[in-house]
Amino acid sequence: MRNIINISLPRAMAKQVNEAVKEGGFASKSEFFRYLVRLWDEEKLYRDVMEGERDIAAGRYREVSSPEELLVHDED
Repeated sequence: MRNIINISLPRAMAKQVNEAVKEGGFASKSEFFRYLVRLWDEEKLYRDVMEGERDIAAGRYREVSSPEELLVHDED
């Protein structure tokens, strides 16, 4: 089931959305905004991975050998 979300945009942004729909191959404004949410999700995942890599490089990690051991460490 889909949820309906109403948003308010400044005139200039609304024009950009309309142009993106026409020029960007989006079937609708809804498709355009779904694309933006997916893009935001991908960028967030990328930032999380980069943070994890920085933690590993800085030595902020623990090695575990089983799922059970992971659960024990999660409680620390």
